[in-house]
Amino acid sequence: MRQFCWMWMLLNVLCVPAVRAQTTDGAYPSRPIRMIAPFTAGSTVDVMARVTQEQLASRLGQNLVIDNRPGANGIIATEMVAKSRPDGYTMLISTGSFTGNVIATKKLPYDTVRDFAQITQIARSYGLLLVVHPGVAANSIKELVAFAKANPRKMSYASSGVGNMTHLVGELLNVLGGVEINHVPYKGSAPALTDVMGRQFDMTFISTVSVMPFIKAGRVRALALTGGDRTPVMPQVPTFKEIGYPDFEMTGWYGLWFPAKTPEAIVNRVQSEIKRATASPEMKAKLDELGLIAVASTPAEFAKFLREDLALQQRIAKKAGIEPQ
Repeated sequence: MRQFCWMWMLLNVLCVPAVRAQTTDGAYPSRPIRMIAPFTAGSTVDVMARVTQEQLASRLGQNLVIDNRPGANGIIATEMVAKSRPDGYTMLISTGSFTGNVIATKKLPYDTVRDFAQITQIARSYGLLLVVHPGVAANSIKELVAFAKANPRKMSYASSGVGNMTHLVGELLNVLGGVEINHVPYKGSAPALTDVMGRQFDMTFISTVSVMPFIKAGRVRALALTGGDRTPVMPQVPTFKEIGYPDFEMTGWYGLWFPAKTPEAIVNRVQSEIKRATASPEMKAKLDELGLIAVASTPAEFAKFLREDLALQQRIAKKAGIEPQ
């Protein structure tokens, strides 16, 4: 019996370092990681996910699988991550819809603070482009607003979903422009843009990440940008602030999260690899091409940014008269 006890104790001593090693960044990752994207393939988030996937997989030395789970403006995918094991093998990549859903939805199936471990804000945009079908009789925001006023509720804009930033800025245009343009929500920017190009709807607000090829091909026309400064990828397009809408400013962003209680060492490992990746010439060139600015914030900086972004979206929702559903 005494010999058995000594053997049992010895096994425990030998096993403890191995167990601990699983929770340190040195041993992580030991298998593929799943990155859940809350919108459709081809959406702006999906494009950003694939840019991040390539860099992160090579730096972590493991496959990184993108899992597109569209629906409910990202709530379905976000809930999946919130309820996943906090072991570093399931992460969320998302946009301003993460905070936007707090003000657009009365009751979320998760808590955006308690149920997540913030990793980093990967990058931000110069804003969203308002693009219209070439058949729309407007070559500027002034002409668009005049046409919409003369034809109330006859124009429409497609968004990536209720509560999405593409919805908030559309309603803000209605309020500040004194117009009535109908809102049509989709499950992502890709199908919304497709139907605008097919002239089922007149316009959409969209990131430069996925729309540039279609602007160059003449399938949509850009009228204005929602950010504070013009984007280098389309310097000829004015901002809303420049053309008489001083309160019209909002930029897009992309971030990463783990489920809450994911070991801090794992969170810090991924954040540090993202920081190295965004500093690389390859990723910098890709972000420049997409019209994005690298951020690679620390978890604490990202948490602070999320609080500020939520406050901003709440102000815009109040001004636009958007009530939670």
